[in-house]
Amino acid sequence: MLRLVAGSAELVTGARVWIPDCVEVWRVAEVTRGYKEGDAILHLRLEDGSMSLAVSGTPCPLPPLCNPDCLSGADDLVALSYLHEPAVLHSLRRRFLEANAIYTYCGVILVAINPYKPLPIYEEEVIYAYSGHEIGDMDPHIFALAEEAYKQMVRFGKNQSLIISGESGAGKTASAKYAMRYFTTVGGCLCDSSMEEKVLASSPVMEAFGNARTTRNDNSSRFGKYIEISFSQARVTGATIKTYLLEKSRVTFHVVLPLHLPGPVRCCPEHQRRG
Repeated sequence: MLRLVAGSAELVTGARVWIPDCVEVWRVAEVTRGYKEGDAILHLRLEDGSMSLAVSGTPCPLPPLCNPDCLSGADDLVALSYLHEPAVLHSLRRRFLEANAIYTYCGVILVAINPYKPLPIYEEEVIYAYSGHEIGDMDPHIFALAEEAYKQMVRFGKNQSLIISGESGAGKTASAKYAMRYFTTVGGCLCDSSMEEKVLASSPVMEAFGNARTTRNDNSSRFGKYIEISFSQARVTGATIKTYLLEKSRVTFHVVLPLHLPGPVRCCPEHQRRG
């Protein structure tokens, strides 16, 4: 059973917990004195000294417990004894920094970290290595999810869906591209083999009005994308892409506002407009 926060019976001397930090987000602290329900103070020691955390009479809950070191960095977050924000972030960070692994499972969900650099894990030999294998047989990868969807479609003859979500710059477009590349490589393609490039390059002209610059992406889309890939006898025959608007206000500002002006848009000084 997964537990989210610590119980008072588990906060014994020597137990490790996560403490919020304004710089590192979360830091590890060690309980220096056993805590019992009703105590007003939880005594903790950080790496750079000691501190006391007030518990009773404040809205601050008990801090979440750390997982055993043997579980940190597991390729499936479901394996963690305690599944909470600091445990997830620590496990993802450890896998990324120590194992150079950008993919981690959380049950049937694949968590991906954008490395912001090319990685040699999407070549054709990697695709064929995942072909025919079950999820869990190999390291977490977008190809493993694509193989599962492809296999279920071929076996049962039913449509399958891959939902790719994330914040701006998370790598959603790249993940969709690699999934489509897997389908065209494993199943074969009756159309152009560079289908994924053509689909992703076919964004509507309106998207030029809806995109915006963010701190993580110079061309962040305000549109969601629905990509439908067609198969015939397990081989790709084509694809279509549809978009749906996420922020109407941005397009209204860029498109509708100029339509109300009687002539060309010009920038005039304030005294000219008064005259």
